[in-house]
Amino acid sequence: MHMADALVNPVVAGTMYAASAAVAGVSVHKVRLEDNQKKIPLMGVMGAFVFAAQMINFTIPGTGSSGHLCGGMMLSALLGPWAGFLTMIGVLLIQCLFFADGGLLALGCNIWNMAFYGCFVGALVIWRLIMKNGAARWKIILASVLGCVLTLQMGAFSVTIETMLSGITELPFKTFVAAMQPIHLAIGLVEGLITAAVLLFVYEARPELLWGIGTPKKEAKLSLGWTLGILGGLALLIGGGLSLAASSLPDGLEWAIGRITGSEELEAAEAGIYAAADKVQSATSFLPDYAFKGSESAAGTTVSGIVGSLIVVALLVGAALLFRFFRNKKKETVAKN
Repeated sequence: MHMADALVNPVVAGTMYAASAAVAGVSVHKVRLEDNQKKIPLMGVMGAFVFAAQMINFTIPGTGSSGHLCGGMMLSALLGPWAGFLTMIGVLLIQCLFFADGGLLALGCNIWNMAFYGCFVGALVIWRLIMKNGAARWKIILASVLGCVLTLQMGAFSVTIETMLSGITELPFKTFVAAMQPIHLAIGLVEGLITAAVLLFVYEARPELLWGIGTPKKEAKLSLGWTLGILGGLALLIGGGLSLAASSLPDGLEWAIGRITGSEELEAAEAGIYAAADKVQSATSFLPDYAFKGSESAAGTTVSGIVGSLIVVALLVGAALLFRFFRNKKKETVAKN
């Protein structure tokens, strides 16, 4: 559901950049107040996992379309909404700059559509409400499916609103909505099941890693190192291997645009801010569309999955340390005294 620059005008793009930046600023403040340094490796590993999982488009039977994980609900169920949102920003930024996945001008829109709803509606409202009296397997499944379906519907609707307000395409609003919502309902159901499977694994392995469930009533079955190692290993396996089996069908957004216009991609203007954004993205994307430039070799996908996952880990862990998202209060107290 990564929007391209061709769908948004500079005013809408700037507004969504400002909105996403404002929420990011609040999120940094909230994470610093939490001061849980154990989240640093979890941010890196889960960011890499979501990056890799998004490379696998799964076919939606009978539609000619495919979908992929968004990941906001999964991340925030583990990290909390604030750290989850920042982690999603890291994933989307790497995808945009290094792999030309989603437009640079539309990045603020993509952060809002794919991260905001999953992290704050999905986790802060749905997940927290269902987990109010403690976690259970059925609660995790219910929250995952309900949260992913609802928040993906909200994200898909936001895409149509942003496109309509931009007014630079010939996509009729009602027709666009009628195409976007049903296909993303199906995608949301699949994402919900995938999210539930990952969270159930964590619940069995290290239940205390789940956010907002209170004190777990069951003992951990694996060490933290083993749990993170398995999730990290899965990220590399998915990105470097299973991504080769991804569906080649257009994703939900491309499919909806194709049904209306006859073309799955719309061309952005070739002048002004659009040309500047394209020039920057062309310069930074060393593996555009998760492939070697000018090559259709499968090795490009494998390299993209592995390298991208590692870059996400480095970015998120580095940012958490550099900007002191998590501080050591004990050391600060000693220093002040």
